[in-house]
Amino acid sequence: MAIRNIRTIGDEILTKECKPVKFMTPRIAMLIEDMFDTMYAQDGAGLAAPQVGILKQIVVIDIGEEDGQAYVLINPEIISTEGSQTGNEGCLSVPGKFGVVTRPEKVKVKAFDRHMKPFELEAEGLLARCICHECDHLHGALYVDLAEDGLHDNSELADAEEEGEDA
Repeated sequence: MAIRNIRTIGDEILTKECKPVKFMTPRIAMLIEDMFDTMYAQDGAGLAAPQVGILKQIVVIDIGEEDGQAYVLINPEIISTEGSQTGNEGCLSVPGKFGVVTRPEKVKVKAFDRHMKPFELEAEGLLARCICHECDHLHGALYVDLAEDGLHDNSELADAEEEGEDA
């Protein structure tokens, strides 16, 4: 398919509310494939449609071998949360930066899949974090607003990991 341009912080589209998808079309199916291609090309774990300039409630997620599954969430709605987890979070729309963010440890989300069939998904850990992060995008919110101690340069994270390996 195609790799799309990722909108970055400061782009007004990232602050907008997205519209629900009413039915699947060839254009939306192509958008989903392009979103996966774009996410993989940038080594991301998730991508929301507004990040590629489309104000539709579509999210793609693939957290890699930890889970072994790629997800498409259309019109996702988080229906329950449990617990909390605090950790580093980054975003393809905020390149080169990360922040410490607290998210639910477990979430339950209802959505439609790429065939517009409804389903529910229970997730925990990294997958729960990704679902929350990407759903925020659909409502015009970025993780930077939740970062507990501001944004940090990714080089700080790499330096900290190196120090941990040497210890």
